[in-house]
Amino acid sequence: MKLKAFLLVLFGAYPRRTSTLRYLPLYLQQKAAFVAAGGEIAHEHAIFEDYADQAGTARGHYFHQDLLVAGFVHTAKPLRHIDVGSRIDGFVAHVAAFRPIEVIDIRPLSMTKHQNICYVQGNLMDLDPGLHEVCDSLSCLHAIEHFGLGRYGDPVDPLGHRRGFDNLVRMLKGGGHLYVSFPIGRSAVHFNAHRVFDPTEVLGWAGDRLELLRFDYVDDAGDLHLDQSLATPPRLDYGCGIYSFRKRPAAANA
Repeated sequence: MKLKAFLLVLFGAYPRRTSTLRYLPLYLQQKAAFVAAGGEIAHEHAIFEDYADQAGTARGHYFHQDLLVAGFVHTAKPLRHIDVGSRIDGFVAHVAAFRPIEVIDIRPLSMTKHQNICYVQGNLMDLDPGLHEVCDSLSCLHAIEHFGLGRYGDPVDPLGHRRGFDNLVRMLKGGGHLYVSFPIGRSAVHFNAHRVFDPTEVLGWAGDRLELLRFDYVDDAGDLHLDQSLATPPRLDYGCGIYSFRKRPAAANA
């Protein structure tokens, strides 16, 4: 087979792999060794980027927030934990590995055979009165920035994030824990994708109803910074703030 035709076979469906052509000699050497050892090849897939790739991705917003907050829930051992809108194949799966978790999302979810995941479809901007003060632990990770922008079929509302946050507080019993995360940096609306908030903005939403227990964040490079002070908030373009609050008992009816 001529070289051009050979390369079309290898890279036709994977044009980005041409940048890893330096691994072609190694690929051919391994292929020849496999055949010489009696191996039979039915199809060839030149996945050259895996020669130098890492074992996986251990950075970024979702990796850090999902693992960190799941650890908080495990340590706290709440009686009832409810999640609103977080990633099912990330945070929710982490928590469901060791305890039941109830999930509320405006989007539908296909049935799962995992008994630790209980799903209910709902719009947090319009809270059912039956959900007032129902849990002692609550999470909403990388979701509230979307509320009211229409991206996920939700009603358009410029104050959707505030309505959602107030309803999170209403769901929580006095003394309960709220874990919330969202993009932080220079405050802006990216319609209809998401919002970015100033790192200290959420303190105004919380008012005297919530006590901030700790603040963690993921920086622009995807690295985690643990238990930081908001007295000197980080300067970021698009980071992720992870906030752990406790609802003050006096705010039980807020």
